[in-house]
Amino acid sequence: MKKLFFSALSLAALLSFASCAKKAQVVINSVNDLVGKKVGCQAGTTGETYLTEELENVDIHSFKTGIDASLSLKNGAIDAVVLDELPAKEIVKKNPELKILDIPFAEEEYAIAVRKGDKELLDSINKTISTMKNDGSYDALLKAFMPTDGSDISIPAEVTSSGTEIIKMGTNASFPPFEYIEGTNIVGFDITFSQYVARDFGKKLQIVDMNFDGLIAALQSSSIDFIAAGMTATDERRQNVDFSEPYYSSRQVIIVRK
Repeated sequence: MKKLFFSALSLAALLSFASCAKKAQVVINSVNDLVGKKVGCQAGTTGETYLTEELENVDIHSFKTGIDASLSLKNGAIDAVVLDELPAKEIVKKNPELKILDIPFAEEEYAIAVRKGDKELLDSINKTISTMKNDGSYDALLKAFMPTDGSDISIPAEVTSSGTEIIKMGTNASFPPFEYIEGTNIVGFDITFSQYVARDFGKKLQIVDMNFDGLIAALQSSSIDFIAAGMTATDERRQNVDFSEPYYSSRQVIIVRK
């Protein structure tokens, strides 16, 4: 009799738990559904700025990388992640329990940042962007790192420079396919793109990997010479750095659990 009574209590507890879990299920189908939720983002990005300035009553959780944020989402510690589209697609591709909401969201344009007043480097970068778009090398780079036919990424051969002086490019190598670590090397669209920039400027490229939210400070202190890190040219950032012409158009997306 005692055993049956215990079993009945256990069953009741399980049913109660299942009912509570069902009620507690988070449903996010729109931007407005982020209100009142725990939302992750990468520190220092436009995703963080959007959550801070455009939405109210969002419990914002900032991470060093979008990958860290997605792991927290998988574990149930947060309810959604706001991140740039292409890195988000790479994350979802490797984590089938996650998905990207198919809804319109914030549009943005990536550009290369240089120190305020560094006109010589800025003019050279803009010339490189224009030349690459005209001679087909830009399209080849897109095809290599962002194939539309479902094929794997094909990392191009290194673009070498005859220069002996070093030019330092700052980035955050956790943002595929723009910059990420493959084996022991930092590779990606921005990396190869920066090799063209260095070659055309007559210098040898050195990559400096750091946290995204420390890049602008490193540029201002001359620890690096330019930033190529999928960085959006915002008005706020223009107060501290000069930006090249845009080289890629992107948007923010929302990642949730399936």
